[in-house]
Amino acid sequence: MKKTYDILIIGSGLGGLVSALILAKEGLKVCVLEKNNQYGGNLQTFSRDKLIFDTGVHYLGGLSKGQNLHQFFSYLEIINDLELHKMDVDGYDKITFGDDDIDYPHAQGYENFVNQLSQYFPDEKENLENYCEEIQRICNQFPRYNVVGKDNYNEEILHLNTKRFIESITSNTKLQSVLLGSNFLYAGDSENIPFHVHALTVNSYIQSAYKCVKGGSQISKLLIRKLREYGAEVHKHAEVSEFIFNEKNVLIAVKTKAGKEYAAKQFISNIEIRSLITLIGQQRLKKSFLNRVLSWEPVSSCFSVYLVLKPQSIPNFNHNIYHYSSEELVWNAYRYDKNSWPETYMLSSTPSTLHPEFAESLTAISYMDFAEVKAWQKTVNTVVEEHERGKQYEKFKQEKAEKMIDALAKKIPNLRQSIKKVYTSSPLSYRDYIGSFEGNMYGYIKSSENPLKTMVSPRTKINNLFLTGQSVNMHGILGCTIGAFNTCAEILGKELVDERLTQMINNNEI
Repeated sequence: MKKTYDILIIGSGLGGLVSALILAKEGLKVCVLEKNNQYGGNLQTFSRDKLIFDTGVHYLGGLSKGQNLHQFFSYLEIINDLELHKMDVDGYDKITFGDDDIDYPHAQGYENFVNQLSQYFPDEKENLENYCEEIQRICNQFPRYNVVGKDNYNEEILHLNTKRFIESITSNTKLQSVLLGSNFLYAGDSENIPFHVHALTVNSYIQSAYKCVKGGSQISKLLIRKLREYGAEVHKHAEVSEFIFNEKNVLIAVKTKAGKEYAAKQFISNIEIRSLITLIGQQRLKKSFLNRVLSWEPVSSCFSVYLVLKPQSIPNFNHNIYHYSSEELVWNAYRYDKNSWPETYMLSSTPSTLHPEFAESLTAISYMDFAEVKAWQKTVNTVVEEHERGKQYEKFKQEKAEKMIDALAKKIPNLRQSIKKVYTSSPLSYRDYIGSFEGNMYGYIKSSENPLKTMVSPRTKINNLFLTGQSVNMHGILGCTIGAFNTCAEILGKELVDERLTQMINNNEI
């Protein structure tokens, strides 16, 4: 007899793994299928020269006791095993511009955030306090942002625009740019993006900012360990290639590329929404839904350069650097000129194990349009399917890496002689490993003009198929975690999920 699961989850990104664990904890028979060699989607890490590099998760917010991600991770029983390192309290992010020598800090704790920036903008203290107050007010309006309570969105909030909001807070253009400086976290469009995206993103880091020691993949490893403890099955190298419907048009099973069938009562998709549409078959979906989803524009992709450093050559820094060649670039940094690339980048360092005051590696990321790698779009190169993309591609990556190193060397004068090895990843690497459309970083572009256009319900028109992951409402570690709880609330009932979380909060307070 073929095994039938209660829930089958396609894709093992954070949303899929968290959903799986919430449901497995309720005693349901759960199975997760992953196409790649490594679980975790954007949580994946890779190793070069015995060093670990993150593909997506460079730091986490809201992880101090009592904060939202800490509470969600407590419920998932992984918080105590996470190896975390707190980032610089007085500046976890530093924003820098072209010829300006000042590193403008984003500090942890709202009072500290205001105090640190007031040193550079003494006349703006009150405006900074208003900014912080408003950010917290907006976040409190979101369902499940504070773990329990609040059921629905206040639609008026969704229409607030980041540019208009920031301009209403302060007329100081430098301060505007500093406040928007970490917009790489939502793909650099501060002009059109709804203010709630900015608020939800920065709020959790201002609460607290941590790095994952040994990389973000420890989150997926811990979740999988828990899943197995609760009797769930997790399979890799299991790419779903077909949905099987019965004569009543009910989804009853999926088939993998290897020809194996998995039957279930309910299904959760944690894969790119366009890939899901192909599996369902367009004829089964409403035209209006199809047109809406297919009209979404993907967020920009990126090009990353990973530098392995010679021992004790460059001091370690316990913050991220967001650099812009000019202040104006913060409004739409992802629209770049190929000839002057990279005009913006995010830079982070990893401390050496033996000499933590020095960095053992640096990671620099800048925007890149998929169009730049289109010539090689038919190639696939992963651990499961290894294919060379050819000499031209290698040359392309090498040239980009050189340009990035030139840009970084303006900040770190002795950089060139300190580099031992250079590795890169392009939009194609992100597409192949993470499965995002055109290698996009965070799903699809959101707009304050039409915020509901890119919001989809976890429920689909197919009764037993649900959605989770970064394309459903919010991206990021916190966004995908909250999304997974919302997806499970559709399956288990909101009352049950709230009751479990309330119980956990009360127990933690005892």
